[in-house]
Amino acid sequence: MPYARTRHNLGFMVIDALARGHGMRLKVSRVCRGLVAEGPIEERTCFLLLPLTYMNHSGIAVRDLAAYHKIPLDGVFVVCDDFTLPFGQCRVRAQGSDGGHNGLASVINLLKSDVFARLRMGVGAPPAGQDPVDYVLAGFEKKEQEQLGAFVDQGAECCRLWLREDIGKVMSQFNKRKENG
Repeated sequence: MPYARTRHNLGFMVIDALARGHGMRLKVSRVCRGLVAEGPIEERTCFLLLPLTYMNHSGIAVRDLAAYHKIPLDGVFVVCDDFTLPFGQCRVRAQGSDGGHNGLASVINLLKSDVFARLRMGVGAPPAGQDPVDYVLAGFEKKEQEQLGAFVDQGAECCRLWLREDIGKVMSQFNKRKENG
């Protein structure tokens, strides 16, 4: 993957860590355009998905996987990057707009609903004058790289908590303001 260690791939890093942590192997799906792993997490059967479409069309893979396995909207949890949040900050929502994120817009459009949970993981704002696309497709700064492993683990833990608890508890635990930027 050409953008494997970029800000825009943060959601993939979380899903990959979740799969590895639960002994699941992501492989090319026959039902959607993505890599999928199926297995138990928190005593629930889960499907982990890494869409292989361009990010702006990731809703195609989400829609096709959810339709094939009859996954209801309340069983969908999307993990993505967010440059409106400081690096290291998480924001969980039970529903809502795409907030300008083209991948979320695609999922909302193709699921025909914005009523699904999502974890937005902060990658920080682009420096003044830098194109946001160039920023999210660039690698992490040295200081961010030092914190990246812990941040990815935090995202994976958020996913596990969502499988165990109601969304309100997940939001109260993970929607805390990041201290000392």
